[in-house]
Amino acid sequence: MLMKFLRLIKILRVTFRYGIDEIALSGLKIPRALQLLEAVMFWRDLSAPRGERLRKALEELGPIFVKFGQVLSTRRDLMPPDIAEELSLLQDRVPSFDPDLAIAQIKKSLGAHPDELFASFERQPVASASIAQVHFATLKDGREVAVKVLRPGMKDTIDKDIALMQVAAGWLETLWADGKRLKPREVVGEFDKYLHDELDLMREAANASQLRRNFANSDLLLVPEMHWDYCSPSVIVMERMHGIPISQIERLREAGVDMGKLSRDGVTIFFTQVFRDGFFHADMHPGNILVSTRPETFGRYIALDFGIVGTLNDFDKDYLSQNFLAFFQRDYKRVAEAHIESGWAPKDTRVDELEAAVRACCEPIFDRPLRDISFGQVLLRLFQTSRRFNVEVQPQLVLLQKTLLNIEGLGRQLDPDLDLWKTAKPFLERWMSEQVGWRGLKQKLAAEAPRYSHIFPQLPRLAHQALTRLSEEKDDQKVLLAMLEEQRKTNLLLRTIIFFGAGLISGLIIAQILFRHYVH
Repeated sequence: MLMKFLRLIKILRVTFRYGIDEIALSGLKIPRALQLLEAVMFWRDLSAPRGERLRKALEELGPIFVKFGQVLSTRRDLMPPDIAEELSLLQDRVPSFDPDLAIAQIKKSLGAHPDELFASFERQPVASASIAQVHFATLKDGREVAVKVLRPGMKDTIDKDIALMQVAAGWLETLWADGKRLKPREVVGEFDKYLHDELDLMREAANASQLRRNFANSDLLLVPEMHWDYCSPSVIVMERMHGIPISQIERLREAGVDMGKLSRDGVTIFFTQVFRDGFFHADMHPGNILVSTRPETFGRYIALDFGIVGTLNDFDKDYLSQNFLAFFQRDYKRVAEAHIESGWAPKDTRVDELEAAVRACCEPIFDRPLRDISFGQVLLRLFQTSRRFNVEVQPQLVLLQKTLLNIEGLGRQLDPDLDLWKTAKPFLERWMSEQVGWRGLKQKLAAEAPRYSHIFPQLPRLAHQALTRLSEEKDDQKVLLAMLEEQRKTNLLLRTIIFFGAGLISGLIIAQILFRHYVH
């Protein structure tokens, strides 16, 4: 309890220092007394833009708040554009933890000291983030590997900070005029799940393995191999990758990398993951991407850090492909109809009004190079339109939106003249042909062939069973009809007996009455 109280005091101190209360007051129904209290805190320097002050406050509060800011930066439907833009600059500038703690974690998780597991182990980490840090090592068979070690005590830290965030979210929902619509407690709940998923490094290893299998025969993307004998929920060991960080443009040019091809390949990789696999790397910022300079794989992307992936089902992929193609063809009416047909917009939404709003958002981006447009601004305007028409922003697409923004940033760095739409359109048209055309039918038949191969040999037996069942049903029907006929005869006999019995009894009663009358 004392630790929570001290943590709360630090949060309040940082909040007042950077004027986060002043940012919040602009949208909250705060009593006049608290506004006066804010006015007397004249010692604060609030000259910096509000987004910058918020970013610095989150960085000072530590890695959990940094990650929360990173997640918020992807929710352009929730944040004002200046704040969202500043939060997108947040990075995990986290000091490394003591190598002895990393060694202790490895020994606890894998059952042996690193000196026993590896031919060599570098004590000093090569990278450090909020959740884990990475050490280079060499296996006893000579293969170079990277060892990722979870930070000690992360679960307790996350649980404490999330509890405080939930309290703050409750206050926002109560005091902020727009709080209930934006559902801050649900946002914190999503963040809680996301962080706890990252605490299980086996999940990240499985994600990497799936992505590697998806691109096994590709000449576009390299994914490190996982060494499963050395993997646990808190330590994973993977193939060490060699390359140049994609953010180091000058080094790439000096190495002879074709920047135009590299930018186009990035778009192709993204759309392949989304529409072919429905499984995509959702944290494609420059820090997680290298470019291979080895002769056999020169110029290929190298993906790292697989803690965050996105998945799409067939409905999501079909919806997205139809919308993308409609955007490319400027068929905004089809976009509006797709939103209503999918149930994402209310059924009583007027198609022509939604069509006009989408046109106003998207028309300006066409026929212009990437350097002249901002997909972040386009998404922001689309989200504003969504709010006006009560369109629900689908949770499974939030990561997709974030990844699109990452693609935009990479495209600006590699080739400012890249036209993302022209690069993506042929891919999407081919994908749609494979889904709904003759090629699509052939592929679906081929995919179902193993199931048919089991069913076809059983057809004679299944047909015999069906005919037997039909015959038995007919026999049962005959028996039922016979029983009904017997029941009908029995009912007729009973009615006859009752009729004549009633008549006989009545006659006897009348005869008795007449007999008594004449005798007396």
